[in-house]
Amino acid sequence: MEGDSPRSKSVARAYAEAVALALVMAVAIRSCVVQAFKIPSGSMLPTLQIGDHLLISKLHYGLRVPLVGGWLVMSHQPRPGDVIVFEYPVDRSQDFIKRVIAVEGEIVEIRDKQVLVDRRPRDAAEAFFADGIETVQPRSPRDNYGPVRVPPRHVFVMGDNRDRSYDSRFWGFVNFDDIEGKALFLYWSWDGRDRWVRWERIGDEIQ
Repeated sequence: MEGDSPRSKSVARAYAEAVALALVMAVAIRSCVVQAFKIPSGSMLPTLQIGDHLLISKLHYGLRVPLVGGWLVMSHQPRPGDVIVFEYPVDRSQDFIKRVIAVEGEIVEIRDKQVLVDRRPRDAAEAFFADGIETVQPRSPRDNYGPVRVPPRHVFVMGDNRDRSYDSRFWGFVNFDDIEGKALFLYWSWDGRDRWVRWERIGDEIQ
């Protein structure tokens, strides 16, 4: 029985190298450049809806260490209003998406649902209150929180759907090293069990 010819071996090796290179590039792109993310809950309504698919920029704040995580170089820090994806500090197997409300050194306080930063009102125009702005739970951090100073290399985040979001009010701050990237735009969106496409949302920039 004759063995494989040198030509067939070289072709097989070329294919194997091409596949390996493609895999390495895919991992590098996902780790360092862009990543797809799907919205599984309504915590960011009305900005982001269940079934939205978006891309996040992993280069927006700098260059991350591939696979290992953390920042190799951080060119600039998140700013209030940025919508970011990050590893959930309580369970790092999960990714969360929220809006940055306050950054390191700022003092956050919530009084009867009003957000104060350094004693001045600061809230996103996109903030939504499912239970109404007048319905307040006095003893819950949902509606009354702080004052607390954001520690170095951390941010305070909240969901736009304030009455239905599990965020920094309940589990604390987000470390810079846990930030995956900044949300860019929607590349796909569908609604309901029948998967009706929300054509009007595709391509929308996330603000």
